[in-house]
Amino acid sequence: MPTIGWVFLLGAVALVLGGLFMLRDSGKMPISKEKMKKIQERKAEIEAEESAEDREQW
Repeated sequence: MPTIGWVFLLGAVALVLGGLFMLRDSGKMPISKEKMKKIQERKAEIEAEESAEDREQW
């Protein structure tokens, strides 16, 4: 493959990897402590309900 082909190939790989890294870094959304507390409380409620349903089935 000629040199220009390798240059284009490396450029394309660099663009794809750069895009993936930018997506990974921009995917973090800050959540307030109040909202996180509500999420954890709701999760605990759901898990308690599911474990109660599991016990009822047996």
